[in-house]
Amino acid sequence: MKVFQTGIILASSLSITALLPSTNHETRSHVVTRMTPDDEQQSKSEELWGKPSSKAGEQNDMEMSKALPFVARPKLLDGTLPGDVGFDPLGFAGDDMDSLLYMREAEIKHSRLAMLAAVGWPLAELFDKQIATAVNAPDLLTKTGESPSLLNGGLDKINPAYWVLIVGISGLIEESADIKKKEDGKKYIMGDCGFDPLSFFPEDKIEKMNMQTKELKHGRIAMMAVVGFAVQEALYRVPVVAETPFFFHPIF
Repeated sequence: MKVFQTGIILASSLSITALLPSTNHETRSHVVTRMTPDDEQQSKSEELWGKPSSKAGEQNDMEMSKALPFVARPKLLDGTLPGDVGFDPLGFAGDDMDSLLYMREAEIKHSRLAMLAAVGWPLAELFDKQIATAVNAPDLLTKTGESPSLLNGGLDKINPAYWVLIVGISGLIEESADIKKKEDGKKYIMGDCGFDPLSFFPEDKIEKMNMQTKELKHGRIAMMAVVGFAVQEALYRVPVVAETPFFFHPIF
């Protein structure tokens, strides 16, 4: 149990920047024209963010990024996807819809792993030693009581059989998602692998959008939290449950 929990923590802490798709760089032709300083500034902005497409009856404020209202939104981020606020300063979304959907699928997967990790990381530091003592097994924390990771060390304590198990489970999940995608076709919802035992996902279209947005918001916060856990422990060599005990220990 503790091996499985610690492994999930490790896998999610290492996976935040994984699965970046390769993008094809196309040669674009430019027409040289005489520009005013304002035109040059607008051209630079459009080159960085992409010029959004205009739609009939669309208001001017819809052309601007919700996250950064002083710049135009990226051309592919038109608000149709859950959690889309027009924020992509590094251009991860790519130049085509296939790249955008690939990155959204990856974001959902990393969000779910990060939410598990944000809970599992401190729980492991709080209870790993007690569980190890109860089952007469060595604990998997570092010497200073931190969860094992590339930055903290301690990965040598993880049984290799665990990684084989994780790869196998991951393959089954990916296969399930691929089957679901083929079955649903255009109706496929990104991140849907057919797993909803508690029936949290609603039937109404608006509620579906709201639920997906909530999941992404929580996942993004969780990814930032897990990165914070790893960096904080790497710098101070103190478990997060000890560095910020008011979050993890009762006040009474």
